[in-house]
Amino acid sequence: MRHFLTLKEYTKEEILEIIDLSLEIKQAQKAKRPHPYLAGQTLAMIFEKSSTRTRVSFETGMFQLGGHALFLSNRDIHLGRGEAVKDTARVISSMSDMVMIRTYEHTKLEEFAAYSHVPVINGLSDSYHPVQLLADYMTMVECGRHENPIVAYIGDGNNMTHSWLMLAAKLGFELRVATPVGYECDPVIVHEALEIAAQSGATLTFTHDPHVAIAGATVVTTDTWISMGQEEEKGQRLEDFKGYMVDETLMQLAHPYAIFLHCLPAYRGIEVSEGVLEGDQSVIFQEAENRLHGQKGLMVWLDRHR
Repeated sequence: MRHFLTLKEYTKEEILEIIDLSLEIKQAQKAKRPHPYLAGQTLAMIFEKSSTRTRVSFETGMFQLGGHALFLSNRDIHLGRGEAVKDTARVISSMSDMVMIRTYEHTKLEEFAAYSHVPVINGLSDSYHPVQLLADYMTMVECGRHENPIVAYIGDGNNMTHSWLMLAAKLGFELRVATPVGYECDPVIVHEALEIAAQSGATLTFTHDPHVAIAGATVVTTDTWISMGQEEEKGQRLEDFKGYMVDETLMQLAHPYAIFLHCLPAYRGIEVSEGVLEGDQSVIFQEAENRLHGQKGLMVWLDRHR
């Protein structure tokens, strides 16, 4: 049995298998061909941290696969508050076939998985957001930007950046990360990614200059600077991130056929300009839809590897 907590636990071949399966399932869905690979199965969805895209994509995806998704909000379940995480894990996993958790603490996710009898999927934690990277890379494949890509990530050194580091390290491509001083990636995760990159041939570089990161890039991506739970830091963050907005001037430094990705929600005029977000290079809504297909591929893959 496999869990999907980070991309670190997956080989290049396994990641590409999941992507290929996701693309096949997307074709079936577009052709309206039934594909009830998970008929009669139940996905328990635990949301300590709310999300539009995560709920809609997992719930819709499980329905399209012939199964049922059970939504558990932070009002329905108090993970680690009142009942031990390991007890909750054993109870819920005895009643469902798969569990998706969206939580603040990655350690809580790891503890749940350690006691679960069924596959556990990280829907987002404070350290990683791996299901988003399946959608992102799937979009790169569809756009023909997966062959020797140069990816520029501009913004906060957060869970999205950490996930990009793991994807690049595993698949062996070039990733340039530009963050303001004081907002760098977790050094432990950087060290792990660099060790993997040494084996795969990936190039991971870090800078405080977004102009250096984006020069000639074939894929440009960013994320919100103010994530849920950081609202009190908004004023300071807006000051610290000056010059990091991906606007038309900055995008001109990228390769002419570069695509723009954003995991959403996007805050127009803050981390990305309206012109870039709505421009011809933006594929953010294709990327958003691919959350559905990428997660369907992942769930089917996990079911096949029990």
